[in-house]
Amino acid sequence: MKRIHLFELEDFSWFPGWLRACMTRLIMVMHRALGTSEALAELVARALSESSTSNIIDLCSGSGGPMVDVVRILRERPGFEGIQLTLTDLYPNTEAAERINNQEGSNVSYQTSPVDATKIDGEVTGLRGLKALRTMVSSFHHMKPEDARKILESAQKSRQPICIFEISDNGHPTLLSLIALPINFVMCLFITPLVRPMTLRQLVFTYLLPIIPLCFAWDGAVSNARTYTLDDLDELLRGLRSEDYRWEKGVTAGRAKKLYLLGIPTRDARSGG
Repeated sequence: MKRIHLFELEDFSWFPGWLRACMTRLIMVMHRALGTSEALAELVARALSESSTSNIIDLCSGSGGPMVDVVRILRERPGFEGIQLTLTDLYPNTEAAERINNQEGSNVSYQTSPVDATKIDGEVTGLRGLKALRTMVSSFHHMKPEDARKILESAQKSRQPICIFEISDNGHPTLLSLIALPINFVMCLFITPLVRPMTLRQLVFTYLLPIIPLCFAWDGAVSNARTYTLDDLDELLRGLRSEDYRWEKGVTAGRAKKLYLLGIPTRDARSGG
């Protein structure tokens, strides 16, 4: 397996919540620049249609992530008006959750209790027993191989569709990921003005005390080294392929290299045939 499991600062429970939120806002800027929502919307639309469900559970959502924009895009299409999105995270962003949950008539909610992506079955209040597409956007690389395998096994065993999407690229030599450290630091300085919502902390700890750029540079570089390649995904899927559940992996077209993995129960399995 080419992937190397180095540590990311955001993975640790002691990592300050405000700092994690500042970094996830930067990641959202990257998602918008790379057109993640548009590319992801096509995959999600296909997974929902083939699975006959309108419910989505997003895992490792952070500050909300691209899935909020994905749902907005899809609701403008016929047949997707009733989509319901539930955001979850092991370390829920309370500020984002309050903002999202206070929007009247919204089809998006944020579960404020911690949800472990490796133990998803039965953990999401209000969706127990319902078929729902599970999504992981730029978060699957955080999982060690044994945990990543658990996530895939859980989806197939419970016959729930799953969509995994990564914008990081582990196709180049691993050494290049570490060379990207200074590039990521400088990039943070340039893209910070695009962050929304902007906070005083984001500015102070970027330009006066550059804690955010240092953390962003490290986590960004390490993300590439931790990303599962298409061949790595084959290793994780070994022994999981079956007639009643279909796996599909590939690379999306457009800006930058974006990997995806779709898991979809077959029609015969859904009908009990």
